[in-house]
This record gives sequence, C-alpha cells and structure tokens, in this order.
Amino acid sequence: MLVSLLLVAALPFLLFTGLYLKSFLLIHDYHLSDLLFSKEWKPASGKFGFYPFIIGSIWVTLLAMVISAPICMLTAIYVTQYTKKTMLRILHPAIDILAGIPSVVYGLWGILVIVPFISKYLGPLFGVKTMGYSILAAALVLSIMIIPFILNIIIEIFKSIPIELKEASLSLGATQWETIKHVLFKKALPGIIAAHGFGLARAFGETMAVMMVVGNVVKLPHGVFDPGYTLPALIANNYGEMMSIPRYDAALMFAALILLVVSFFFNLIMHFFIARYNKY
Repeated sequence: MLVSLLLVAALPFLLFTGLYLKSFLLIHDYHLSDLLFSKEWKPASGKFGFYPFIIGSIWVTLLAMVISAPICMLTAIYVTQYTKKTMLRILHPAIDILAGIPSVVYGLWGILVIVPFISKYLGPLFGVKTMGYSILAAALVLSIMIIPFILNIIIEIFKSIPIELKEASLSLGATQWETIKHVLFKKALPGIIAAHGFGLARAFGETMAVMMVVGNVVKLPHGVFDPGYTLPALIANNYGEMMSIPRYDAALMFAALILLVVSFFFNLIMHFFIARYNKY
C-alpha cells in the first residue's frame, strides 16, 4: 500500500521532469518570455511563439465553461430538489452515455452539425462570414463534452447534503428557492467550485474533438467566429512527423509542459478557494 501511495504521489513529478528534460533544448536556447508571448510560429526559421496557441486554448476553454456552467448548475438543482427520484434514475444513464462517448465522435458530430449551423445560420445572423470552423464551434462541442463530467459531481454534492438542513430551513418558513439559495447552495459551494475547477482543467487539455472543429489557424482570434489553434491540437497535429527534428520536438514537449503546469495551477487555485471557504 505504501509503494502504491508513493507511486501515485510521484507520478506528477515524474511527468514534469520528463517533459522538462525533453523540452530543455528549447528552454535553453530561448528566453521564456519570448516563447510564451511571441506571436510568430515559424519553426523552419527558428521562431517558436506559443502565444497564439495559449490564447486559443483560453478562448475555447473559458467560452465552453460559460456555456456549460449554468446548464450544469440548473440541471443539478432541478433533478435533486424539484423532481422525483425517478427523473434522476433516468438522467444518470444519459449522463454516463455522454461521458463514455469517444471524443472523436463529438468531433465528427461537430463537423456535421455545429460547423454548418455556424456557417449557414449563426454567422450570417450576426453579419459575419465564416466557414464555421471557429472558436465558437470548438467551445460548443467542448461544452457538451464536459457537461456530464461537471454535472455528475454537482449532483452527488447536492445528494450528500444532510436532509436535516433543508428541513430545518423549511420549518422556519423559508421557501423552497430560499432554502436552495441560502442554505443548500452555501453548503455545496466548495464542491461546486471544485467541480468547475476540475472541469476547467479537463476542458483545457481536450484534444481530438477541439482539433477537428477549431480551424487550426495560427493567429490571434479577435472574436468567437474566428478560427484558432489550441496547444493540444498543436501537439496532436505535428508530433509524429516532427520527432526527427530536435528543436521542433522540444517545442512540442514544451507545449505539453505548459498544459501540465496550467492544469496544476487550475487545481491548486481550486483547492485554495475551497480551503479558504471552509476556514470561514
């Protein structure tokens, strides 16, 4: 058991060390600020600017969270507080099915449905001419992918709240909605923060589905209808054929290192907020 514990605890450090050593050639030759904030990506000319990929990943992730977060919260409140348990028993298999669908299937669905919808209807509605492959298409597909992940956690959090808290609030004259807003939501807040934090980290690293609909154009997006390029898509599109070029290979390893560090900080910030909330 101790060996298993040490192995699990060591895995993040082993991942970080391996990626750092593989990307050391790039880190040694270039200043870190040039790599993170340069807009030029021309590997043949020795220019490795990751800024467009970082911004593309942030755009897609945050927009996906803006879409999915209220849906998850409202659904979880409705099925745990307003409906009969039969509805929850029906909903759980649907959530599990959504969670188990391979990401490539979501990507194909995005190409067949979301991309044409944006190019033919949504873009013209806002006076924008677009092919449909865009930040918005990737965010819509990604939001659907992370809904079951976040929703399952929030439902379990609400189910774990002692029924006595709800009954005490109702017995004092509070309405159902007042009880949810002032008692249950306050009790569940640390878990809700954690659920969205883990969902954020999960969304930031999603690869295949996003890569298929985001456009994969190396430029800074200026709106949700613009194409973009994410860090995971950069690795997936180029790694196999670029392994023989040392500096290019190091650049892709550095992209993976950025993803690992960002995911670590997402989780660290969520744990900080939870600990700070629980203190008070």
